[in-house]
Amino acid sequence: MKIEDNIETFNSLTRRRGFIWGPSPEIYGGLAGFYSYGPAGMAIKNNILTIFRRELRAFGFGEVECPTIMPEIVWKASGHLERFVDPVLKCPKCNTLYRADKFLQEVLPGKMIDGLSYQQMEELIKENNIRCPKDETTFGKIERYNLMLKTQVGYDTVVYLRPETATTTYLLFNLLDQDARKQYPIKVFQYGKAYRNEISPRQQVLRMRAFDQFELQLFISKELEMNFEEFEEVKHNKLPLLNWKLQEKKIDLPNNITLEDAIRQRVLKKPAYAYCLYLGYYLTRSLGYPEDVIRLRQHSPHEMSHYADDAWDLEIKTNQFGWVEICGIHDRTDYDLKQHGQYSKQNFEISMGSNPENKEIPQILEIAFGPDRIVYTLLECAFQVEDGRINLRLKTEVAPNTVAIFPLVANKENIKKLAKKVHKDLLKERIPSFYDESGSIGKRYRRQDELGTPYCITVDYDSLEDNTVTFRDRDTMEQKRINISEIANEIKKRLL
Repeated sequence: MKIEDNIETFNSLTRRRGFIWGPSPEIYGGLAGFYSYGPAGMAIKNNILTIFRRELRAFGFGEVECPTIMPEIVWKASGHLERFVDPVLKCPKCNTLYRADKFLQEVLPGKMIDGLSYQQMEELIKENNIRCPKDETTFGKIERYNLMLKTQVGYDTVVYLRPETATTTYLLFNLLDQDARKQYPIKVFQYGKAYRNEISPRQQVLRMRAFDQFELQLFISKELEMNFEEFEEVKHNKLPLLNWKLQEKKIDLPNNITLEDAIRQRVLKKPAYAYCLYLGYYLTRSLGYPEDVIRLRQHSPHEMSHYADDAWDLEIKTNQFGWVEICGIHDRTDYDLKQHGQYSKQNFEISMGSNPENKEIPQILEIAFGPDRIVYTLLECAFQVEDGRINLRLKTEVAPNTVAIFPLVANKENIKKLAKKVHKDLLKERIPSFYDESGSIGKRYRRQDELGTPYCITVDYDSLEDNTVTFRDRDTMEQKRINISEIANEIKKRLL
């Protein structure tokens, strides 16, 4: 099967089986940039969040939750009102808007567009005689387009929907400092909605106007950044690093290197930041991605935000959209707390290092995941078509259902009754189970393969005699007889 056919089959599957629906609301024609999750998609997202929360507790992180609406002064302080903009090309004839950098990357795939100034992009447009694809009209100058969504609270208070969760976490710093009893680093994360008024959102849930974020923050001292004890525990781990110098040489395959060597070779500067790269990679691998689809790509000096000391994107290779960023890992320095200290008239200087007389504003290291992008890329990486059979090879902990229970024949009351009992007993064990008695056994297997259900159990005539069932593995399609009393233990054993 051609890749194009695979992509079409995959896109059909995500809609048909209740993973992703939209643009929403479909009954009114849909609004670009807004998508809904069906039961299967929502189950996957919740399973991802469960894994992340469980793992982060083991790494010493606490969770916070903040409002999604903040007053205008917050976004003045953070720089979003001034700098949170996209470069826009507008056709003077048909009024179609294009995000200039993304548009140019599509038209000129061999060029490095990231980090170019507005003037440099305008020169590229002139040199290559690039016109509006709809009516061949010549473009004018690139304009600035702010992505913030503005609204009003009460009678006349101007507010904005947050474009990220991170800023709202920073505003809690004084409270977090007290809560942590000044023990550093302070490790927190926040999960929630963010909103961006994208110009022309495409690529399904990869670029939406309302989306989820899962962002981790470390508040840390300069001294601790360079002498970070937890780095010693992970420094021998290899990560697929693609630094900006390799990218300049048109190399797109990462170099698998230990974090210790990355520090020694000055690919990375700070052990605490290297630890953050490891944590982002570890969490990603915990979801079941194959190693060969993951890379960490460094931002070039031209691409990096003005406040950042270093920035890497954790990317997943997809068939449909190429390399897709699912996580950004940023060394934000002390920029954010300095800005909010200035605008709020708060003093964020505290004693953090080995000398209590020395006070400083904490540095912030950030790991920012996009759960919607994780759902999409996980589905695509797990998707396989083998001899006409669609198989979604999701990790058991991520799959919407862990097991499906089938009565061999639905019109035999004794078989049906026993199958329902097996199903209910598994639910009591808190094992996600799905009951299905519709259609042939073969069709029921195929439906569960499409959902990524790892195990199927068939209750048949023999089950009534010897209390055994057929236990089928999704990936190997091996079938074996096991006793009903052993089902829960068999599944739990395979989860380990």
